[in-house]
Amino acid sequence: MDTHKFFELATQSFEVLGVLAMVLGFVFAFFLAGRAWRRTSDGGRAFKTLRESLGGAILLGLELLVAADIVKTVTSTPSLTDAAVLGLIVLIRTVLSLSIQIEIEGVAPWKKALVTGPQVLTRAARKPLPPETDSGR
Repeated sequence: MDTHKFFELATQSFEVLGVLAMVLGFVFAFFLAGRAWRRTSDGGRAFKTLRESLGGAILLGLELLVAADIVKTVTSTPSLTDAAVLGLIVLIRTVLSLSIQIEIEGVAPWKKALVTGPQVLTRAARKPLPPETDSGR
């Protein structure tokens, strides 16, 4: 098999998997939301389940599509235009991924780390130290 054809097939496979992840994730998200609604009779919980699972499926699909773009650009004849197009596509998809992640979790990833970091340090500081032993005397 020719390497050009192999990488073209790899690119197409990533693209198909990315779109398939989004489509199947869409169906699965509605299934999970319906199941949550049936079990809890809580529309708010079902909606949250739908948002989280659908957002996760979209994020997975976007990651696969970015991988396809990277493979396509790396394996094609190198040009400044192709690199600029790849950079723009990755930038747009990264911003989209970040906004979806913020929508799902309700907090920006960098703020989430700042919120939990001090809490971890506080817990570690308040944790009692084990008693010292005189093992060497």
